[in-house]
Amino acid sequence: MTPVKERVIRISFNADTHASLQWNFRPQQTEIYVVPGETALAFYRAKNPTNKPIIGISTYNVVPFDAGQYFNKIQCFCFEEQRLNPHEEVDMPVFFYIDPEFDEDPRMARVDTITLSYTFFEAKEGQKLPLPGYSYN
Repeated sequence: MTPVKERVIRISFNADTHASLQWNFRPQQTEIYVVPGETALAFYRAKNPTNKPIIGISTYNVVPFDAGQYFNKIQCFCFEEQRLNPHEEVDMPVFFYIDPEFDEDPRMARVDTITLSYTFFEAKEGQKLPLPGYSYN
């Protein structure tokens, strides 16, 4: 990968929690600047302020949507259950890069900011998520 040094992109970070999850969840940084083809590391912090252990799981999205195909996560906490004990606080890394082909896509010509947004929700132990297209009767 050859970095595209002349193309600087602002990556902004957002964090949300579903109403049922009582965690405090936020990005450690509001934004960083990257160039396509170079890796970057960002952190999110989650804290369980309650007196009981809680398991959370997160999803993410990238805005603008079309930039998502160029946003490559090398290491991420998304889609993996995170168990936080009472009053435990953890830092969770996101290691990523923007594919250098981002700079060659005419649809990305005016894109100078990409937002990475995570939403955490509570995962119940033993919970089975329904498979797409399968209905329970």
